[in-house]
Formats: sequence, C-alpha cells, structure tokens
Amino acid sequence: MIGGDPAQRAAFLATTYGTPGERFRLSEARGPAPSWARERWAVVTAWNPGGRRARNEDNARAGADLLARVTAAGLSPLPALNGEGEWEEEALIVPGATLRQATDWGREFGQAAVLWGMGARVALVWLSPGVPVERFWARL
Repeated sequence: MIGGDPAQRAAFLATTYGTPGERFRLSEARGPAPSWARERWAVVTAWNPGGRRARNEDNARAGADLLARVTAAGLSPLPALNGEGEWEEEALIVPGATLRQATDWGREFGQAAVLWGMGARVALVWLSPGVPVERFWARL
C-alpha cells in the first residue's frame, strides 16, 4: 500500500503546504508553482509526532528544536504551515536541504513523511521502511 495508512495518505494529499501567503497542494498535474520552489527544497515539521495531537507547549518546543537543527546546518528556512483549521501545523520550508537532511529531521521528530522538491517537482517521502516515495507537482 502506498503511504501505509490510507487515512493518513488521504490527509497528506488533501492538505495545503507553504508560506501563509503562498500555499500549494500536491498535484498530479503541473500548474503554477510557489515562487520559492526553485532548486531543491524541503518541507518539514516537528509538530504532532506520530500523527497524534501534541500539547501546544510540546509542539512549540519541538518546532524550536527543529529550527535550531536546520539553522545549525547553515540553511535559512522560511516559516510555513501544513494543513488547515484544527490540524494546522507550523512547519519550515528549507531551501537547499538535501533529501538526507529532510528525512533525518522528519525521523528525528517522529513524522510520517516529509516533502522534498526540486523546482516545482515534489516527492512525498514516507519515512516508514518499505513504503515507496510518491511524486507530484507543487501546484498553487
């Protein structure tokens, strides 16, 4: 099964990602892409590990730890949001991140998947062993 849990996969495919002013969806069709989607980039979060709602204080602490790790790697992230409403999460868009960095951060913070892109092309990278990577377009 692609993505492992069908409900979790559906949630990842239905959500929006990106900066507060420029959100995108994962799409099978190419279309307008976010202005920052050049070269390589990643979207990572530390919120709600394991897909379980965490306390605001725990999410804030984990988000600060993730930001510290990203900046310690010499990268300059953009503040981002994943999801909407009750499940909106703070995230980071990390221009210049390698796939290895993105997956390491995702695993470290208990995430099910990360996004890793090259230009407008984006991969939904599931972090469970044996679950395949899915490829999409980042479409506004």
